[in-house]
Amino acid sequence: MRKTKFYFVLLAIIGLTSFKFITNGPDIKAGLFKVSIMYPGGKDKTFDMDYYEKSHMPMMAKLLGKNLEFYEIDKGISGRTPNDEPPFVAVGYFYCHDVAEYGQSVAKNIDTILNDIKKYTNIQPVILISEIKQVK
Repeated sequence: MRKTKFYFVLLAIIGLTSFKFITNGPDIKAGLFKVSIMYPGGKDKTFDMDYYEKSHMPMMAKLLGKNLEFYEIDKGISGRTPNDEPPFVAVGYFYCHDVAEYGQSVAKNIDTILNDIKKYTNIQPVILISEIKQVK
C-alpha cells in the first residue's frame, strides 16, 4: 500500500510539472502560419544538428524579424517503431503571423539562406506552409 501511494504521488508530481512546462511554452494559436522545413533521411545524407541549432535557425529568426512568433526544431530519432529509421533527420518550424511577409523575407535573403544551408546539410528539404486552424 505504501509503495502504491509513493508511485501515485510521484506520478502526480511529474504530471503537474509537465503541465506547468506545457503551459509556460510558446503561445501556439489558431491563425498563425507554420512553415515546416523537413529534411528526409537516407543513404549519403548529412546533417549537422549543432550548426542548425546554434547558427542557422537563429540567423533565420533574425531575418524573419517581428513576423516570427517563435521557432522549433525536431530531431528525428525513429520511424513508426523504435527500430525503424526516422523518415526525417530533422524538421524546423517557423510560426509566423503573415505568410506573405515570410515569403518576402525569404526572397529578399535567398542567397544568404542558400549559402548557409550548404554549411549544415546536403539534403533538399521538403517544405510545407500551413495555417493553424485549431489548438486544444
